[in-house]
Amino acid sequence: MKLKKQTLVIIITLLAVNVSFSQAKKPTLMVVPADTWCFENGYTQTINNQGVIKDIPLYQMALQRNSDLALVITQINGLLSERGFSAKDLSAELKKVEAKAAEQELRASKNTGAEVSETPVDALKKTAKADIILEMSWAINDNGLEKQVTFILRGLDAYTGKQIAETSGTGAPDFSSPLPLLLEEAVSSRIDKFLASLQTTFDGWFDKGREVNLGIRVWDDWEYDLESEDFGDDELGFLIENWLNDNCVNGSYTTMDAEATMMNFEQVRIPMTYERNGKIRGMDARTWAKGLSAYLKDMGIINKLTISGLGEATLYLGSK
Repeated sequence: MKLKKQTLVIIITLLAVNVSFSQAKKPTLMVVPADTWCFENGYTQTINNQGVIKDIPLYQMALQRNSDLALVITQINGLLSERGFSAKDLSAELKKVEAKAAEQELRASKNTGAEVSETPVDALKKTAKADIILEMSWAINDNGLEKQVTFILRGLDAYTGKQIAETSGTGAPDFSSPLPLLLEEAVSSRIDKFLASLQTTFDGWFDKGREVNLGIRVWDDWEYDLESEDFGDDELGFLIENWLNDNCVNGSYTTMDAEATMMNFEQVRIPMTYERNGKIRGMDARTWAKGLSAYLKDMGIINKLTISGLGEATLYLGSK
């Protein structure tokens, strides 16, 4: 009976801390130019990411060549700050990414010369650790006498890239105001409802867990695979699914693929936070997947954990 009471007290305390934390905390945001705006203005690059050809936005080039962009971001960040939201500065975060990339290049050259498979956008998200990305695009309607600005503002989950809120509109006609002020006027009348929607989604993540993706891969030269029954009372693939059941919020995840050499899981719901040395920290896919990595190591399975951005982790089984 005494043990049950102690357990109940601990659960109530943890719930109280979690609820208090979620209610007090606002999501960290970062304003970036929308992909479409970057493409239309030529601030893009075509890359080969592990065999997949894709166009990615070049934020650094956009900031260097478009004098309005930094002013627009500063103006929108000011609106967010006035409403109590913390916004990461794109320019400052890009400098951090640049510094880390230089360090990684030195390390790769020294050790293996292996290429970095992460895209610049993934590296930015991982460095900035914003909860939500705000994608901004705009166009100016100028008839020679007066100007109007039309904007689209989208809130994207920084972990999955899924859109969680959107607002758009056109500001009042103006004769002389610069673009940043035109945008501020157009956005300010709509931003409160937009931010309320973001906050509702953010609060919901504390209850339902935050979505990430998880991949499992088997090296070709490993003597086992995911159908092996040498590691417990079931096939290895099912043992991994049992771990997910025990460690996802409400056991929530979706098995997209399950074959002998690979598994893919989507809509994997992980906790928003974890406690370490008495401090509450934000959870991302890497931190959460380290638990599965340790579980597999305990079974004698050497594995390597790789990540992409904040919300995608892949474990390679059989060697480092």
